[in-house]
Amino acid sequence: MHDTLPRLQKISFPRLQRTRLDTLQVNLGYKCNQSCLHCHVNAGPNRTEMMDADTLALIPQVLAARQIGTLDLTGGAPELHTGFRVLVRTARSAGVRVLDRCNLTILSEPGQEGLAEFLATQGVEVVASLPCYLAANVDRQRGDGVFDRSIAGLQQLNALGYGQADSGLVLNLVYNPQGASLPSDQQTLQADYKRELFQHFGIVFNELFALTNMPIQRFGSTLVSKGTFDSYMDLLQASFQAHNLPHVMCRNTVSVDWQGWLSDCDFNQQLGLPLGTSGLKRHLRDLLHVDLDEHPIRVAGHCYGCTAGQGSSCGGALES
Repeated sequence: MHDTLPRLQKISFPRLQRTRLDTLQVNLGYKCNQSCLHCHVNAGPNRTEMMDADTLALIPQVLAARQIGTLDLTGGAPELHTGFRVLVRTARSAGVRVLDRCNLTILSEPGQEGLAEFLATQGVEVVASLPCYLAANVDRQRGDGVFDRSIAGLQQLNALGYGQADSGLVLNLVYNPQGASLPSDQQTLQADYKRELFQHFGIVFNELFALTNMPIQRFGSTLVSKGTFDSYMDLLQASFQAHNLPHVMCRNTVSVDWQGWLSDCDFNQQLGLPLGTSGLKRHLRDLLHVDLDEHPIRVAGHCYGCTAGQGSSCGGALES
């Protein structure tokens, strides 16, 4: 695995400062039932890192102490954590909005029976990764048979009301480009996805999020191996749009790794960059008494991935 951080730290990026914290994004662990080329977490079936019970118990306390309205659960496959369902119930009972970043195939994994019904009962918003509406493209990126299992998962969620008008159950899909290119226009892609998925499979959903592939971890290492890292960074920098800066997710989100350490975003977490610019490591427990408003954000070359073109965040394009 090539380490892209030294390359990224040589690239300057405009200064950023935090606003009010309203989203806690928690990585419950790196274990996943898939191994995807674009995965910036380098997750997979053989990863064993999972959040311990003491750290997990801090999450509801921090949500209450900082009056955080959204809990964004990610991984790996966050549902594989044994404490996932208890955490979701606790957060939802406190009125917190919960997002589950779901790879869809987890719904048909042994031991996950009833997962879809659980998510629906709790009113969890599902953010489901589906890199294309064509089977060949999905299987090429994610493995043979993943597309068919993903479609089955979407149909299962639809049957429970997800994505259906007036159900209150939100189902959003996530698109990543196949390689070293920027995502196409999000609204155009969304129209294509809605047409193709409905015509061929009867599937409906709310929104499509188009995400830029970040030059870190597995994808960044692949770029280095192919000799295309520099050209991809040139593309990101040439496509920089300053008007995206006020809307990047790191301004109102904190990323928590499986050990409880804080970073300004999920990408910084995977690069081993601690929260802020002081170099001081902060833990989830620190948020019980520390206010992060107006704190500086740690930036490097990969931040161009969030500000290039239409922009990119965990909620999709920054431009409508």
